[in-house]
Amino acid sequence: MAKGVLVDITRCMGCKACQVACKQWNDLPSSNPVFKDGLTSPPEMDGYTYTTVRIEVVKKEKDNDYTIRSAKRQCMHCDHPACASACFAKALQRDAKTGAVVYYPHLCVGCRYCMLACPFDVPKYEWDKVFPLVAKCQFCFDPNGKYDRLGYGLTPACVDTCPTGALKFGERDELLKEAWGRINSNPNYIKHVMGEKEAGGTSWLYISDVPFETFGFRRNLGTRPLPEYSHNFLKWTPIIAVGWGTLLTVLYHYTKRREQIASESGKDVHM
Repeated sequence: MAKGVLVDITRCMGCKACQVACKQWNDLPSSNPVFKDGLTSPPEMDGYTYTTVRIEVVKKEKDNDYTIRSAKRQCMHCDHPACASACFAKALQRDAKTGAVVYYPHLCVGCRYCMLACPFDVPKYEWDKVFPLVAKCQFCFDPNGKYDRLGYGLTPACVDTCPTGALKFGERDELLKEAWGRINSNPNYIKHVMGEKEAGGTSWLYISDVPFETFGFRRNLGTRPLPEYSHNFLKWTPIIAVGWGTLLTVLYHYTKRREQIASESGKDVHM
């Protein structure tokens, strides 16, 4: 049974301990404080930041009052990941036991289709490197062992460090039951679990007393797994890539052959 994390936005105080723990565990460099449109820093995920904490001043739906709310953002680890479906090199794969969508850099060809396919705008690129890779949260699961926690029975680093209980790790089905239990016992919650059905479901689940759009979540994703929309097209991607490469090679040799013949005969190849 797949694992998951329940994020209770009402319990998050925006301390960013999860953000720091993620960087420490994954040996990621620290980021210089950058504030774009508020208190969130860095304003979004990048090649060296797998998780961010969105801090927003929002208007509560229930009592029409203003408050500050924070929400952790990272890879949602979809049950049917669009990024993995778009990757013809199989550099992104979902681990059925943990639910983690794992990136394998040695398989990556740098096409960045995963960045276009992700409905949550998660995968980022190391633009400043000569040989850049894609970067994203691995759910603290590493088949090679170096950064693995789930494989050793540990909770993700972010969950382990959260001081308020805003993050809870466990079996996804059990977390869903708890999420709806909290919602039904407290009228202040919005009656929706973000990630329960969106895009076919995700391992990370959110409950909140303010609109999810506040933190950049899209509400028009639908419940159908996104790979179902793209499968018929994406299955042709490797064939198109090979075919296009072959065509360019043939054209190159054809052009070189014409130039060679023209050179020997003293004629202009473009005539």
